Amino acid sequence: MLSDLLKRYVPGGIYGRAALILLLPVVFLQLVVTVIFAQRHFEGVTHQMTDTMLRELELVLDVVEKTPNLEDVPGAVSGALGPLDIRVRPVAEGAVPVGNPRLWYDYSGRVLTERLTRRLDGFQAVDLSDDNRVRIYIDRGRGPLELQFARRRISASNPHQLFVYTIFFSLLMTFIAFVYLRNQLRPIRRLARAAEAFGRGRHVPYTPAGAVEVRAAGNAFVDMRARIERHIEQRTLMLSGVSHDLRTPLTRMRLELSMLDETQAAPLMRDVDDMQRMLDEFLNFAKGAAEGEPERIDPRALVAEIVEEAQRAGHNVTLLPPEGEGEGTVMLRRVAMRRATDNLISNAVRYGGRAEVSVMLSDKALRIRVEDDGPGIPEDRRAEAARAFTRLDPARNQDKGTGVGLGLAIATDIARAHGGVLRLGESSRLGGLRADIVIGR
Repeated sequence: MLSDLLKRYVPGGIYGRAALILLLPVVFLQLVVTVIFAQRHFEGVTHQMTDTMLRELELVLDVVEKTPNLEDVPGAVSGALGPLDIRVRPVAEGAVPVGNPRLWYDYSGRVLTERLTRRLDGFQAVDLSDDNRVRIYIDRGRGPLELQFARRRISASNPHQLFVYTIFFSLLMTFIAFVYLRNQLRPIRRLARAAEAFGRGRHVPYTPAGAVEVRAAGNAFVDMRARIERHIEQRTLMLSGVSHDLRTPLTRMRLELSMLDETQAAPLMRDVDDMQRMLDEFLNFAKGAAEGEPERIDPRALVAEIVEEAQRAGHNVTLLPPEGEGEGTVMLRRVAMRRATDNLISNAVRYGGRAEVSVMLSDKALRIRVEDDGPGIPEDRRAEAARAFTRLDPARNQDKGTGVGLGLAIATDIARAHGGVLRLGESSRLGGLRADIVIGR
């Protein structure tokens, strides 16, 4: 339960998580220090100064009680206790403020009000709306009196400055921490971009940098990328070489068969054509997604062009209206994407009577969908169908063509090279196979 809650609210990126790890202790420490300091310092100082001021107020009230006429109180207090600089004057009942007004940021004023309420007999209200003066209203049976004196005598001056300084330096330290954090995470983000680009079939220059652990991961990625590229190059050269070398004897066989009687040579010529087609598929599989460089391509125009070529070849292929609200171009390898889409269409018209092609383009993804009305592929064998050299004889009608099981494998490799995936499912429109190439933008 707690884990699910944290996953929901904790940032997903390493930058946000690192910032959270760094800022939480700093903010917590600042809050603890501020609260403890405010409680121990401001409350303690305010209590001491208030107790001192209460003794002076008692002296003033003694003089007030000894003065028969309230109108003579200001002069009596000034004459007897002039050095205390406390002004006293009688006020009307309506002049006493309701509540204890104070400024919203006056933290020590709250402590002062509580202290006066508990310690001062006859206390009615205190007015702290002025930063420089304190007005206390007292009534001990002879009518309300207003006692006024300087604010600095009863509480520490400008207590809110502590909070201002705390916020200012917290923001300053947060800014410094973000600058440092950004420099530390920059090599990780560069490594992530290089790995993502390599997964999409692009080679981005990358030099390991940063902390020791990040450099170690970067060097491991560079070595891994070099090994994968060498493996792909060796595989391509090997299959290309074998396929190319086999073309020569096939050509000689075709020439020799052309000299035989047409009736006798027809079955053998079909075998030679099948071998030629297999070699072409081997070459296409060897090339994979390595042909060409990624470029900005309008996927809808590309698919429309492929469908038109299939229609001219006599295939029953229909291009559905475009889906999605996205517009523009996508970074694709034109030759590779053309081969993948063409393979899906060829499979659709080979094992079904007709095919429908649609393109969905949104702000986040590109989807090229090919559906047919053929027998489809069982759900438990779809992963197997996407592997190279796999032929699902029971599931696909082999009377309609001969293959070596590379069509879906080529489309899968090309989709992965673009950072996408090939998804196989059941067509709800036609009832056959539904093949989707999904690539993130």
